[in-house]
Amino acid sequence: MSFWLILILVAGFFMAWNIGANDVANAMGTSVGSGALTLRQAIFVAGILEFAGAFFFGSHVSETIQKGLIHEQIFAETPFVVVQGMLASLIAAGTWLMIASYYGWPVSTTHTIVGAVVGFGAIVGGIEAVEWRNVAFIASSWILSPLLGGILAYFIFQLLRRQLFYKKDPLQAAKKLMPFLVWIFVAILSVILLYNGLRNVHLKLNLASTLAICIGLGAVAALITFCLVKNIASTPLPEKGLSPGLAKAHGDLATVENMFSYLQVMSACLMAFAHGANDVANAIGPLSAAVNILQTGTLTASTTVPTWALGLGGVGIVIGLATWGWRVIETVGKKITELTPTRGFAAEFGAATTILLASRLGMPISTTHTLVGAVLGVGMARGLEALNLSMIRDIVASWLITIPAGAIPTIAIYTFLQLML
Repeated sequence: MSFWLILILVAGFFMAWNIGANDVANAMGTSVGSGALTLRQAIFVAGILEFAGAFFFGSHVSETIQKGLIHEQIFAETPFVVVQGMLASLIAAGTWLMIASYYGWPVSTTHTIVGAVVGFGAIVGGIEAVEWRNVAFIASSWILSPLLGGILAYFIFQLLRRQLFYKKDPLQAAKKLMPFLVWIFVAILSVILLYNGLRNVHLKLNLASTLAICIGLGAVAALITFCLVKNIASTPLPEKGLSPGLAKAHGDLATVENMFSYLQVMSACLMAFAHGANDVANAIGPLSAAVNILQTGTLTASTTVPTWALGLGGVGIVIGLATWGWRVIETVGKKITELTPTRGFAAEFGAATTILLASRLGMPISTTHTLVGAVLGVGMARGLEALNLSMIRDIVASWLITIPAGAIPTIAIYTFLQLML
């Protein structure tokens, strides 16, 4: 029994490591691509926030992955089969992610593990063993999440263009707008986090208390932002051939972009937290199901995700992004569309809001799809010519490959485990 437990823990950690290695780009790719953060800074910031999201907020989606994909009663007489299936799923999914990370492909870890678990369930228990209604619910989120992320990012960027760059004095407009943006940013994060979100630390607040706290936190953040930006002055750019008026205008725009680089760091933190909250489930859901069976000998429907498992997943994600995450960052940050701090902020804010809402609803969406959709939304606001269509084609092709790349190796590994026994 202890042998299988060690195997499951190692496989879960291996999967979490590869989630960090591949999906760090979803959290920090736009920040590095726009120049708001260096690669070293991005890894440090993401490490802290990824772990926090996984540990404090990851159980909602972990339970969907753990017991929402296959009919448990079909395996009630042979629960150990589920242990082997989850082990095979984690190994197969982690291996595919490792290959994708090596080549810099931003694939979906959610696609991978869902395909792996569904493949195991369909082959071992038959087609009727799969919770097809839940699978359809998850599949619909893969379509809706990039659309919603793209729409949000599109309108956020259009708002910034109208309220900042089309104004006669963009710097003064930015000083007025930024406290308001920070207020919305902090309030959204706080509401989703606090309203029955921190149940792993037994913190429960009613709606009225949550709203009061979040409005207060947003107001404090807005006040701090107002104090920080009110005295910022423009520096005219000393470019040859520019009149003093044009030099000042260009300096104003450069100053606004520099201001938004700080706001983008905040949005990157939200994105990292959202990613850890959602994607830790891809490693911890199967791990928790298997560990529960090994400890109890039965397959139960009321399994809770242990806190130590969330911690294990968080550590694995952090180590993965610190050691190998840089490979995918260039694709997301530089090869889809040209990013600046304002564009990167719009993409990250739209994507992170979508992901956190989905995490709260227990929808294991693809952070990759969501962020790529958001980056596309920003690019669409500038016209099709601003998009690298060939890179988009390659990314979509890698998404299509991912589901069978999770399912087929899972079946092969499960068969090998049966032969070994």
